[in-house]
Amino acid sequence: MGIHFSVEKEGFKLKGKMQLKSWITSIIKNEGKKIGDIAYMFCTDEQVLESNISYLNHDTYTDIITFDYVEGDVISGDILISVDRVKENAELFNCSFEQELRRVIIHGILHLLGVGDKTEEEAVVMRKREEEALKEWENMTMFHKEQ
Repeated sequence: MGIHFSVEKEGFKLKGKMQLKSWITSIIKNEGKKIGDIAYMFCTDEQVLESNISYLNHDTYTDIITFDYVEGDVISGDILISVDRVKENAELFNCSFEQELRRVIIHGILHLLGVGDKTEEEAVVMRKREEEALKEWENMTMFHKEQ
C-alpha cells in the first residue's frame, strides 16, 4: 500500500518524492478517501504509446494513462506518464517542466477520484481542480521554505 514511483525513462530523475507523496496524500484525504496502492511509472513516449494501443485501442501519443483500480473509498491505480510528452507540453504551454509534470501527476489522481475530462464541461472542471491542487502544492512548498 502507498504511493510508489518508478522511472523507466533513461536519464530522468524524479525530484522531491517525499513532498510529492505528501501532496498527493493531502489531495486524496481532502476528498475523504483513503490511499490504496498507487504506482506512477515515468516512461518514454513509445512506452506510453504501446500501452495506449495494447490496453485502450488508441493509436495516439498522450502524456498520461490512468488505470483505475479504485474500490469504494480506497484510491488505487497505475499511472503511466510520458516524460517526453510532458517536456514537449511544457514548451507548448510556456511553463517549466516541473510545473507541467506536477499538473500531469495530479491529473492522474483526479481521474482516480472520479474527475473526468472527456467532454468540454468535464475538461473545464478538471482544469479547475488541477489549478486548486497546484495552489495547494505552492502553499505546501512555501510552508516548507519558511521552516
